[in-house]
Amino acid sequence: MSLKITDPSDIAIVGVGQTNYRALYEERGVKRDAQSLAAAALKEAIEDAGIAKEDIDGLFVSRVGYNRTANVLGIHHPHFVQELEGSGRMSGVALQNAVSLIASGAAETVACVYGNNGRSVQMKYGGEGTGEGGVETAGYDAMYGMTSPGAYVSLMYQRYRHLYGAPEDALYPLAANNRRNATKNPYAVFQKELSRDDYLGSRYIAEPLRLFDYCLINDGGVAFIVTTMEKARTLPSKPVRIAATAGIAELTNFYTSQDFFYEASREVARRVYEKSGYGPADMDALEVYDNFLPTILFTLEGFGHADRGTAWEWVRENTIGYDGAHPLNTSGSHTAESYMQGWALHVEAVKQLRGEAGERQVADCNVVQYMCASPIVTSHVLTAE
Repeated sequence: MSLKITDPSDIAIVGVGQTNYRALYEERGVKRDAQSLAAAALKEAIEDAGIAKEDIDGLFVSRVGYNRTANVLGIHHPHFVQELEGSGRMSGVALQNAVSLIASGAAETVACVYGNNGRSVQMKYGGEGTGEGGVETAGYDAMYGMTSPGAYVSLMYQRYRHLYGAPEDALYPLAANNRRNATKNPYAVFQKELSRDDYLGSRYIAEPLRLFDYCLINDGGVAFIVTTMEKARTLPSKPVRIAATAGIAELTNFYTSQDFFYEASREVARRVYEKSGYGPADMDALEVYDNFLPTILFTLEGFGHADRGTAWEWVRENTIGYDGAHPLNTSGSHTAESYMQGWALHVEAVKQLRGEAGERQVADCNVVQYMCASPIVTSHVLTAE
């Protein structure tokens, strides 16, 4: 294969695959293997793309080891392989790395693969004296219970409420929206809408965050395949162009950001809008990483969809459903579909742009933005080809 430098905007997602999260959740007492879940998702993505497994010459894996996973997948001689840590920010990083790899000419067809068996092995998060990324936190952090991202986000949200006057039920529209969208998604775990009384009656996990403000731990696998637009046009699947992608880090030894990742998000927003030629008003749907629901508010403000301090009012406009003016997290996302750490949101974006989202399909969906506000802030603008 003769490789050449490719314009990053001439790269597309051509295949997506995912497991049935609802079926996995309902089948209790089964110990699953993360590599097998990842392999099932990749098999579906390969079939979706209409390529041969041998066409894959680049491989990124997350939450699974690359050696055993590559063996399970039967991909033994990729030109490039890398294992990414099992944190939510890595879904955006994986796509960015795939774009860079193809743009540089180091590979032509890259598979990004994720596997998670957290529920079946009863993975615990927090309380062990370790913090963000499983690394020992500063002594004073652990002393005050800062042993998980949830505790940190809870502190940030408490500060946000103090600064901007968000009421006790400010996150309910987000929880309700995820649940409503999930009822139209047969793969989503939760198929019942959430009432305000049920939301406010749920227990605190890390006050002021309640049970329904937290992501849903589950088993599952996700994969997407990326290649050049030149090759994509020879395939039977409908390509989704990566019009632009950008990222920036805000790195400390803890998860909190005093400005809620605002300045970092503003910089990524500036770059991704400038590169793509699209702005907030042009987006037909938004897929926002929501390990915890306050993250959506931080993201909407950082990326210019809502003015600073007003996102909690912006989402009260009753326009964020799949059939509203600003469709948000159309699959049900991390609190209702399943917590696949941002990976499944990429699949949902592709399905929306292809017109394959079924009952939750956004009308005339041509431009979708993925956003992740975290210690590595990422965003992509994806468009229908």
